[in-house]
Amino acid sequence: MRAYLEGKIPTIATLKTLGADSATIFQTYLLQIAVLSVIGVAAGLVLGAGIPLLFAPIIEASLPFPAQIGFAATPLAEAAFYGIVTAFLFTLWPLARSESVRAAALYRGAGNGSLPRLPYIIALLALAALLIGGAVWFSGTMRLALGTTGGVIGALLILALAAWGLRRLSRRIARTRLTQGRPGLRAALAAIGGPRAEAASVILSLGLGLSVLAAIGQIDSNLRASIDRDLPERAPSYFFVDIQPDQIDGFLNRLTTDTAVSKVENAPMLRGVITRINGRPAEEVVGEHWVIRGDRGVTYAATPGASTITAGQFWAEDYTGPPQISFAAEEAEEMGLKLGDTMTVNILGRDIEAAVTSFREVDFSNAGMGFVMTMNPTALQGAPHTFIATVYSTPEAEAPILRDLSQAYPNITAIRVRDAIDRVTEALGAIATATAWAAAATLLTGFIVLIGAAAAGERARVYEAALMKTLGATRGAILKSFALRAGIMGAAAGVVAIIAGGIAGWAVMTFVMEGDYRFEPVSAFAIVLGGIAITLIAGLLFAWRPLAARPAQVLRAQD
Repeated sequence: MRAYLEGKIPTIATLKTLGADSATIFQTYLLQIAVLSVIGVAAGLVLGAGIPLLFAPIIEASLPFPAQIGFAATPLAEAAFYGIVTAFLFTLWPLARSESVRAAALYRGAGNGSLPRLPYIIALLALAALLIGGAVWFSGTMRLALGTTGGVIGALLILALAAWGLRRLSRRIARTRLTQGRPGLRAALAAIGGPRAEAASVILSLGLGLSVLAAIGQIDSNLRASIDRDLPERAPSYFFVDIQPDQIDGFLNRLTTDTAVSKVENAPMLRGVITRINGRPAEEVVGEHWVIRGDRGVTYAATPGASTITAGQFWAEDYTGPPQISFAAEEAEEMGLKLGDTMTVNILGRDIEAAVTSFREVDFSNAGMGFVMTMNPTALQGAPHTFIATVYSTPEAEAPILRDLSQAYPNITAIRVRDAIDRVTEALGAIATATAWAAAATLLTGFIVLIGAAAAGERARVYEAALMKTLGATRGAILKSFALRAGIMGAAAGVVAIIAGGIAGWAVMTFVMEGDYRFEPVSAFAIVLGGIAITLIAGLLFAWRPLAARPAQVLRAQD
């Protein structure tokens, strides 16, 4: 929008010279942009609805589950809302800034320095609130929508700060001895640090998309490395479920006598739903925590076994009193549970109210056996249940174990953990690919914005090229200066993206995945190269007219 309106500055100045008032000019261009926006939104809706229908057979065939691609009106309405509100939000600022500027100043290109009047600022804030409110409404999750909004605003502020720093640094370097004997480099740095520089447009347009790609690359690489490096050494070979009580002795006898089996773990298991905490509905107490969504595995034990008690005291082996629960320590902290809290668990239709008397350490990252809730044996006495077991063995022994147990106990379900890990890896890869495509769409939009910025600055580059030719510069030298300018700004956008993506990747791996983080250089290097390539293409697309312009004609036109 800014690029479009900058191209109209001479026309706006002419209209003012001919007597048109500011309100007329404002309404004229607002109406123009409204029409263009409606056309653009309509085209986007047609493409958005038509492309999935066109490729429906390919999409449906590629999915691992049945799906039917059809027409959905709600996403189109949401997209239209975002398109229209965004168009007016980003139109109002550049258009309002030119309203109060005199015609002579507009001819000199001074319209960008003025600030809009207070009514326009209020309207801008109202449109921004409408956009954010729409995101909250359509998403249905206020916390996520507002958090995402805050993240985007924070990222844009960081990118704007990086653009400001690049301009200041470029101005300083252009005046130092580092650029002596390198007129192309000096001209490029001086242009980046100039008052009409494109640094802000480049870094803001590319930085967000590149940052998302950088974060995806770091997270995906670290997750895959963690799965390939850690899980095979810690994960069991098999997970067995639905073992009946009268089968558990024979099951264990087959495995404990096998020298290829290094460890066998088993535990009784029931399914239970946490319905109330301290007499209140669980959702009111802990919100949407994953532990209370659906049923969870519950076991009973007379001793803590290998578990580490982090707080409280585990019940005695011969305890026969009221029901007690030993809860997973990390999940308890997330839910805000304290020792002595009461919890109602519905098991097989029966409500069991128990006191939380201890917290214990549960490690879910090793793909082994882990229960959020363990109860004392008498609390579940008489309840029908099955057993689960994990088996650690050599790869060569896996097939004989599966053959013998499936023949002896056909009702038992065996899950090969390596296969499950492979499915998880495939799912992570699919998620990373989908997110990368979304980031690529952001980059494509940024590329279009860069083309608009390059088109808006073409007039300034024509004048710049004319001056350089007058001072003796060749076309090759001018083109090299333009390319250096674009390359430096693209590299800066890439470096900022790597820093932001690296921080995001570290935060996700450390605080969300609770794993180790290692910087992955290959994707980071590709991000920098991508930023340079995109800015070079966008900048050089509009370099030929400045190179072909005759200095005399250009300089006479400026007079």
